[in-house]
Amino acid sequence: MSYKKSIAYSLKFLGVAFLILSLTGCPNRPGQITYSVKRISDGDTLAVTDSKGENFTVRFACIDAPEVPHSQKEKQSTKLVDKNQFKWGVKAQGRVQQLVKQGDRVTLTLTDTDRYGRKIGEVRLADNVFIQEVLVREGLALVNRPYLKNCPSAAIVEQAEAEAKKARRGIWSDRTFVAPWEYRRTK
Repeated sequence: MSYKKSIAYSLKFLGVAFLILSLTGCPNRPGQITYSVKRISDGDTLAVTDSKGENFTVRFACIDAPEVPHSQKEKQSTKLVDKNQFKWGVKAQGRVQQLVKQGDRVTLTLTDTDRYGRKIGEVRLADNVFIQEVLVREGLALVNRPYLKNCPSAAIVEQAEAEAKKARRGIWSDRTFVAPWEYRRTK
């Protein structure tokens, strides 16, 4: 076989292999289980389904996003602290909705269960993007320091927050913003 034919054959083989991998996809990491996203509840909570069809709620580990309004009363509130909290909460929720759509598959690293029965976990997209890191880096969520001991990627989110704070991104540009845990304490 000539050198040119050998190159052409190799290129065809690589093209076919690439096409097959593109169509079938590759797992995030060998042995990792993926979950189907059913709903984005807010800026730090997803509803997912496992391979057995079991549904459960996942609260994002490591971070706390601003609150979204849940009731009609909250939606109609004229209090500045409510309006500010909900403005940032809706932005965080919208960003999660941009990153992951209903039916998308995510990989979870589950770390705990909270008092409401929600699983706590780190959430990564099919391309291995770490959702919590994106939200914190863009100033749409804060590191939840009291719970970092259960966060395998603590250093990543802390670094992302330091960068967002320094660049005054998102909530870091808003002098009137109240941290979500402080906001909930007043309710």
